[in-house]
Amino acid sequence: MPTAQSHFPACFVELPPEADGRRAAFYLAAEEYIADTLPADSYFLTWQLGPTVVMGRNQVAHQEVDLDFCRREGIDIIRRRSGGGAIFADERNIMTSLITEDAPVEVLFEEYAEAVARALRQLGAPAVVAGRNDIVLESGAKVCGNAFYKKTNRCIAHGTMLYDTNPRLMEGALHPDVSKLAQKGVKSVRSRIGLLKDYLPFGVDELRRRLRLLLCDCTVRLCDEDVLQIERLEKRYYAPEYFYGSSAKGDVVCTRRIPGCGQVEVSFSLQGSLITDVHLRGDFFDLGQAAETFRTAFAGRPFTPDSLRQAIAEHHPEQTIRGLSEKALRSLLLNR
Repeated sequence: MPTAQSHFPACFVELPPEADGRRAAFYLAAEEYIADTLPADSYFLTWQLGPTVVMGRNQVAHQEVDLDFCRREGIDIIRRRSGGGAIFADERNIMTSLITEDAPVEVLFEEYAEAVARALRQLGAPAVVAGRNDIVLESGAKVCGNAFYKKTNRCIAHGTMLYDTNPRLMEGALHPDVSKLAQKGVKSVRSRIGLLKDYLPFGVDELRRRLRLLLCDCTVRLCDEDVLQIERLEKRYYAPEYFYGSSAKGDVVCTRRIPGCGQVEVSFSLQGSLITDVHLRGDFFDLGQAAETFRTAFAGRPFTPDSLRQAIAEHHPEQTIRGLSEKALRSLLLNR
């Protein structure tokens, strides 16, 4: 069993300059590549992102994230392979990763969080480990949330360090509209956040540099060929079935009596946030292949208000039901 602090100081992983400014999936893939490729050792990696939401492996996207707000604001959304809740990050945060050989989860996770908290204390921030290995300030406000997962014979722990952030984007991205859906997805725990900028007399870039000096004693440099291999791994993170999918299944039932039309019930079957099937019931008069038309219009789409509106505008399924207007169908499905 590893002894206390046996994975630090670690070996810092330096990416080529052209690897800066990538999407989160690139760096998540880099963690996997390091775990799969580099010799047995402890490796530490830091990275920064544009505005991004990173969801946990078992979360239901539309329950945790306002997907339409993120699309309008240009906020990227990625699902990581570790568990835990959704986080918001931007260029004023520092993302940290530790990749090690296989180790007992609790020992490694505790060591990782303690090492980062100790480094922050050395730099002047009153940081301590609390709860499930989160890092908080003396006030109890969280400045770093961490997550963990295992690959074959390797472990990956990673966290998001809040130096500063855009509160409007964070609030909008992580607080979706209340849904009628009842599922078993893993819910994020909302915490009061703190900002390291209030305690440190230097900027985020200097914080990133100093963390490297405190936590690492050697460097391994990846080359352009390594970047190409990482990019191949990165593609898997963008597959719709991975992004929208989840182990959580559920149904959304929208039902209403519509004057001049009758009772209309539209039932969506969901896998995560992806609509997998649609069922139509009611005492309305069918003007065509209504059930098939509704299924064609909505199946395979993400369950978000904008996506539902787009499906109606493109397929006009309301035209297959006597007395059902486009406005009434939007009102039925969007509860407005």
